[in-house]
Amino acid sequence: MNDPGQTAPQEGTKTRRRLFPVIAPVVIFAAVAGLFFAALQHGDPSKVPSALIGRPAPAVDLPPIPGLESRGAPVKGFNPSDIGRGKPAVVNFFASWCLPCADEHPQLVELVKRTGVTLIGVNNKDQPANAIRFLKLHGNPYAAVGSDANGRAAIEWGVYGMPETFIVDADGKIIFKQVGPISPEVLEQTFLPALAKAGLSPKS
Repeated sequence: MNDPGQTAPQEGTKTRRRLFPVIAPVVIFAAVAGLFFAALQHGDPSKVPSALIGRPAPAVDLPPIPGLESRGAPVKGFNPSDIGRGKPAVVNFFASWCLPCADEHPQLVELVKRTGVTLIGVNNKDQPANAIRFLKLHGNPYAAVGSDANGRAAIEWGVYGMPETFIVDADGKIIFKQVGPISPEVLEQTFLPALAKAGLSPKS
Protein backbone atom coordinates (compact mmCIF):
# COMPACT_ATOMS: atom_id res chain seq x y z
CA MET A 1 0.00 0.00 0.00
CA ASN A 2 1.39 3.43 -0.95
CA ASP A 3 2.03 6.01 1.71
CA PRO A 4 -0.20 9.07 0.96
CA GLY A 5 2.40 11.28 2.62
CA GLN A 6 4.99 10.29 0.00
CA THR A 7 2.67 10.34 -3.05
CA ALA A 8 1.44 13.91 -2.61
CA PRO A 9 4.90 15.60 -2.82
CA GLN A 10 5.78 13.50 -5.88
CA GLU A 11 2.56 14.48 -7.65
CA GLY A 12 3.17 18.12 -6.74
CA THR A 13 6.66 17.97 -8.28
CA LYS A 14 5.29 16.42 -11.48
CA THR A 15 2.61 19.11 -11.70
CA ARG A 16 5.20 21.87 -11.38
CA ARG A 17 7.30 20.26 -14.09
CA ARG A 18 4.32 20.13 -16.43
CA LEU A 19 3.45 23.76 -15.75
CA PHE A 20 6.98 25.11 -16.18
CA PRO A 21 6.98 25.13 -20.03
CA VAL A 22 3.70 27.05 -19.89
CA ILE A 23 4.67 29.54 -17.21
CA ALA A 24 8.26 30.24 -18.31
CA PRO A 25 7.37 32.14 -21.55
CA VAL A 26 4.84 34.22 -19.63
CA VAL A 27 7.46 35.18 -17.04
CA ILE A 28 10.02 36.05 -19.74
CA PHE A 29 7.47 38.14 -21.66
CA ALA A 30 6.51 39.99 -18.48
CA ALA A 31 10.16 40.77 -17.77
CA VAL A 32 10.79 42.12 -21.28
CA ALA A 33 7.55 44.11 -21.19
CA GLY A 34 8.59 45.55 -17.83
CA LEU A 35 11.91 46.74 -19.28
CA PHE A 36 10.11 48.22 -22.28
CA PHE A 37 7.59 50.23 -20.27
CA ALA A 38 10.21 51.30 -17.74
CA ALA A 39 12.35 52.65 -20.56
CA LEU A 40 9.42 54.57 -22.00
CA GLN A 41 8.55 56.04 -18.61
CA HIS A 42 12.13 57.22 -18.06
CA GLY A 43 12.47 58.54 -21.62
CA ASP A 44 15.57 56.48 -22.40
CA PRO A 45 15.00 54.60 -25.66
CA SER A 46 18.50 53.09 -25.51
CA LYS A 47 17.22 50.83 -22.72
CA VAL A 48 14.36 49.41 -24.77
CA PRO A 49 15.31 45.84 -25.78
CA SER A 50 16.41 45.73 -29.40
CA ALA A 51 18.30 42.86 -30.97
CA LEU A 52 19.10 45.01 -34.02
CA ILE A 53 21.42 47.57 -32.42
CA GLY A 54 24.88 47.05 -33.90
CA ARG A 55 23.54 44.76 -36.63
CA PRO A 56 22.91 45.39 -40.35
CA ALA A 57 19.57 47.01 -41.07
CA PRO A 58 16.98 44.55 -42.42
CA ALA A 59 16.99 44.48 -46.20
CA VAL A 60 13.39 45.39 -46.88
CA ASP A 61 12.26 46.49 -50.32
CA LEU A 62 9.03 48.50 -50.19
CA PRO A 63 7.02 49.99 -53.07
CA PRO A 64 6.27 53.71 -53.19
CA ILE A 65 2.95 55.15 -52.05
CA PRO A 66 0.83 55.36 -55.23
CA GLY A 67 0.21 58.97 -56.15
CA LEU A 68 2.70 60.51 -53.70
CA GLU A 69 4.67 63.26 -55.43
CA SER A 70 7.22 65.88 -54.46
CA ARG A 71 7.90 68.89 -56.69
CA GLY A 72 5.92 67.26 -59.45
CA ALA A 73 7.86 63.98 -59.43
CA PRO A 74 6.87 60.62 -57.91
CA VAL A 75 8.47 59.86 -54.54
CA LYS A 76 10.32 56.56 -54.72
CA GLY A 77 9.84 53.63 -52.36
CA PHE A 78 12.31 52.21 -49.85
CA ASN A 79 15.12 50.18 -51.38
CA PRO A 80 17.95 48.55 -49.34
CA SER A 81 20.43 50.49 -51.46
CA ASP A 82 19.12 53.72 -49.90
CA ILE A 83 21.10 53.05 -46.70
CA GLY A 84 24.70 52.10 -46.00
CA ARG A 85 26.10 54.11 -48.89
CA GLY A 86 29.03 55.63 -47.00
CA LYS A 87 26.96 58.10 -44.98
CA PRO A 88 24.41 57.88 -42.15
CA ALA A 89 20.69 57.70 -42.83
CA VAL A 90 17.55 57.86 -40.69
CA VAL A 91 14.57 55.53 -41.08
CA ASN A 92 11.26 56.70 -39.60
CA PHE A 93 8.17 54.49 -39.21
CA PHE A 94 4.96 56.55 -39.26
CA ALA A 95 1.26 56.46 -40.12
CA SER A 96 -1.46 59.01 -40.74
CA TRP A 97 -3.65 57.42 -38.05
CA CYS A 98 -0.89 57.91 -35.45
CA LEU A 99 -1.44 61.11 -33.42
CA PRO A 100 2.12 61.12 -31.95
CA CYS A 101 3.42 60.97 -35.52
CA ALA A 102 1.76 64.31 -36.24
CA ASP A 103 3.31 65.75 -33.07
CA GLU A 104 6.73 64.46 -34.09
CA HIS A 105 6.67 65.59 -37.71
CA PRO A 106 7.94 69.17 -37.22
CA GLN A 107 11.05 67.71 -35.58
CA LEU A 108 11.68 65.50 -38.61
CA VAL A 109 11.41 68.53 -40.89
CA GLU A 110 13.84 70.38 -38.60
CA LEU A 111 16.18 67.38 -38.53
CA VAL A 112 16.56 67.35 -42.30
CA LYS A 113 16.84 71.12 -42.46
CA ARG A 114 19.64 71.23 -39.89
CA THR A 115 21.65 68.15 -40.86
CA GLY A 116 20.79 67.31 -44.47
CA VAL A 117 20.47 63.66 -43.45
CA THR A 118 18.81 61.22 -45.81
CA LEU A 119 15.46 60.57 -44.12
CA ILE A 120 13.49 57.55 -45.27
CA GLY A 121 9.88 57.06 -44.28
CA VAL A 122 8.08 53.76 -43.82
CA ASN A 123 4.32 54.24 -43.95
CA ASN A 124 2.75 51.54 -41.79
CA LYS A 125 -0.64 49.92 -42.52
CA ASP A 126 -2.06 53.06 -44.09
CA GLN A 127 -4.34 53.99 -46.94
CA PRO A 128 -2.41 55.79 -49.73
CA ALA A 129 -4.88 58.69 -49.81
CA ASN A 130 -4.56 59.19 -46.04
CA ALA A 131 -0.76 59.05 -46.17
CA ILE A 132 -0.67 61.60 -48.99
CA ARG A 133 -3.05 63.88 -47.12
CA PHE A 134 -0.88 63.60 -43.99
CA LEU A 135 2.30 64.59 -45.84
CA LYS A 136 0.59 67.43 -47.68
CA LEU A 137 -0.63 68.80 -44.36
CA HIS A 138 2.57 68.39 -42.35
CA GLY A 139 5.21 68.53 -45.10
CA ASN A 140 7.29 65.79 -46.68
CA PRO A 141 10.88 65.71 -45.39
CA TYR A 142 11.49 62.19 -46.75
CA ALA A 143 13.85 61.35 -49.58
CA ALA A 144 11.90 58.10 -50.04
CA VAL A 145 8.73 56.63 -48.56
CA GLY A 146 8.04 52.92 -48.59
CA SER A 147 4.52 51.55 -48.22
CA ASP A 148 4.44 48.85 -45.53
CA ALA A 149 0.82 47.91 -46.19
CA ASN A 150 0.85 44.63 -44.29
CA GLY A 151 3.24 45.69 -41.53
CA ARG A 152 5.87 43.12 -42.46
CA ALA A 153 8.73 45.63 -42.57
CA ALA A 154 7.83 46.89 -39.10
CA ILE A 155 8.09 43.33 -37.79
CA GLU A 156 11.48 42.80 -39.44
CA TRP A 157 12.76 46.05 -37.94
CA GLY A 158 11.45 45.12 -34.49
CA VAL A 159 9.04 48.05 -34.29
CA TYR A 160 6.81 48.16 -31.18
CA GLY A 161 4.47 50.91 -32.39
CA MET A 162 4.26 54.17 -34.31
CA PRO A 163 6.36 56.23 -34.46
CA GLU A 164 9.82 54.73 -34.19
CA THR A 165 13.02 56.10 -35.69
CA PHE A 166 16.36 54.44 -36.41
CA ILE A 167 19.81 55.85 -37.11
CA VAL A 168 21.76 53.71 -39.58
CA ASP A 169 25.49 54.34 -39.87
CA ALA A 170 27.58 54.64 -43.02
CA ASP A 171 28.09 50.86 -43.12
CA GLY A 172 24.38 50.10 -42.95
CA LYS A 173 24.29 49.09 -39.27
CA ILE A 174 21.61 50.27 -36.86
CA ILE A 175 23.26 52.24 -34.07
CA PHE A 176 20.30 53.96 -32.41
CA LYS A 177 16.58 53.42 -31.93
CA GLN A 178 14.11 56.05 -30.77
CA VAL A 179 10.88 54.57 -29.48
CA GLY A 180 8.02 57.03 -29.49
CA PRO A 181 7.88 60.54 -30.94
CA ILE A 182 10.92 62.79 -31.26
CA SER A 183 10.05 65.83 -29.18
CA PRO A 184 12.06 69.07 -29.38
CA GLU A 185 13.90 67.98 -26.20
CA VAL A 186 14.67 64.50 -27.58
CA LEU A 187 15.88 66.04 -30.83
CA GLU A 188 18.35 68.32 -29.06
CA GLN A 189 19.44 66.16 -26.16
CA THR A 190 19.35 62.66 -27.61
CA PHE A 191 18.83 62.33 -31.34
CA LEU A 192 21.22 64.94 -32.72
CA PRO A 193 24.08 63.75 -30.44
CA ALA A 194 23.46 60.16 -31.56
CA LEU A 195 23.51 61.27 -35.18
CA ALA A 196 26.74 63.18 -34.55
CA LYS A 197 28.33 59.97 -33.24
CA ALA A 198 27.37 58.38 -36.55
CA GLY A 199 29.34 61.13 -38.29
CA LEU A 200 26.70 63.69 -39.18
CA SER A 201 26.46 66.91 -37.20
CA PRO A 202 24.13 69.92 -37.66
CA LYS A 203 25.16 72.37 -40.33
CA SER A 204 26.97 75.45 -39.05
